[in-house]
Amino acid sequence: MHNTFRSLKSATRPLALAGLSVAIVGALFAPSTASASAFQLKENSAKGLGRAYAGSATAGGDVSVVVNNPAAMTDLKGTYLQADVTGINFSTKFTGSAHDALGRPISGGNGGDGGTTLPVPALFFATQLSDRLHVGAGFSVPFGFQTEYDKNWVGRYNAIKSKFESLDATLSASFDVTDTFSLGASVIAQKTSAELTSAINYNAVGLGIQQGIGAQTAAGVAQIQAAAAAGQIPPAQAAAMIQAAVQQGQAAAAGVAAMTPAGVDGFARIKGDDWGYGWQLGGYWKLTPNDKLALNYRSKISHRLEGTGNFTTTPGYNVLLANPALAASIPPFAHTTGTADFTTPAVLSASYWHQAEKFGLGIDVSYTKWDVFKNLTVNYGNSQPPTTEVFDWRNTVYASIGGDYYLTDKFTLRAGIAVDSTPTHLSTRDPRVPDSTRQMASFGVGYKASEHFEINASYAHIFVNQAHVNSTSGTNDTVTGNFDDYGNLLSFSAQYKF
Repeated sequence: MHNTFRSLKSATRPLALAGLSVAIVGALFAPSTASASAFQLKENSAKGLGRAYAGSATAGGDVSVVVNNPAAMTDLKGTYLQADVTGINFSTKFTGSAHDALGRPISGGNGGDGGTTLPVPALFFATQLSDRLHVGAGFSVPFGFQTEYDKNWVGRYNAIKSKFESLDATLSASFDVTDTFSLGASVIAQKTSAELTSAINYNAVGLGIQQGIGAQTAAGVAQIQAAAAAGQIPPAQAAAMIQAAVQQGQAAAAGVAAMTPAGVDGFARIKGDDWGYGWQLGGYWKLTPNDKLALNYRSKISHRLEGTGNFTTTPGYNVLLANPALAASIPPFAHTTGTADFTTPAVLSASYWHQAEKFGLGIDVSYTKWDVFKNLTVNYGNSQPPTTEVFDWRNTVYASIGGDYYLTDKFTLRAGIAVDSTPTHLSTRDPRVPDSTRQMASFGVGYKASEHFEINASYAHIFVNQAHVNSTSGTNDTVTGNFDDYGNLLSFSAQYKF
């Protein structure tokens, strides 16, 4: 029996890689947001949200341009401090089923509401150093999200909890090249962190071990038969040896099956983080006294995420690990480390604003280069070969139109609509990123209490197309069905001009 277990190392090695890949890959990358494709966030301005971010860089009077387009700081005459906070309520509910590697249904519910409610803060400062030179600093959250499903749901081997966020510290400067054209640039320091939890299907691992036992038994029987055919073993002795080998294999497989029953799961929790650095460059044109246009390019930011993983096993699996011969050939699910190269995408955006006496009208279009996220390769700290998860995301477009109506000198009303395509598609979409094309409708109000102080509030609802999934975990558990998503955003800001 021990000889049979020793020979299983090559057969069970892929299971070890699969189990650790699921845990570390998911931890170093987690999903989606409420208002932009995948896990991109635009929530850094209550004013901007009120008009669905139309005119985000050109409407004027919004210090968030420090991070959205530094060239637009030319419109900020004086010194400003602005604080924004947006509450994101995101809902995602699954309808469908799941089955294991043998096609057997996986028990459990639909996961409940996997969404959550999270605050997204932003803080900006801008000042005018001379007639033509402005500088600013900002803190914002350009990427982030959290989902958490019930621990016993049918897709627990694919995902339970996922939390991801990127925090940006930005320093910006702008210079008025002419009276109608300005250039701006920023340097960005970005801290990205992630956390994942998921269940481990030890029954699937046990099935893999049993398949390895069967393969090794079949190979041994074939060798005995070849020896008998060559006249090296008498037929009667060969028959007895074959019977013994089969019985030994069956007993070993039965022992593994008893130690890894269906539905007795383990648990994985992984965390990872890294600092990365990037830049952006913006241009701002005053086309006419009433029309403005801005273009901005934000660079991609590369990370090498470093994570640690902790795993829980089951009593039965611990018995298998206690066997010295077997422990060397099955996944240990022990504490380990992992690294993965990951890049937040580049974004090219254009913003236009037309100003009239009683209203302003804006249009925004942005193009996000999600094609940098083709796959994620994890390198392990315990000398295991690297593994790769394929995502194959596509570039996306966000487009919005909206405006302001000046009810009085103190009150401003806002409204806007937007559409945002998704980078995901059916072949690689999974419960960690239950994303689909989105539409947004928003409105807001601003109140100018004095020449120095103003407050703004906005609300938006996100309509999301149904997201279809057919996703397989590292232990070959497949979840199939649909996610119904929506989002609600409520944002407030306060601005003080010194």
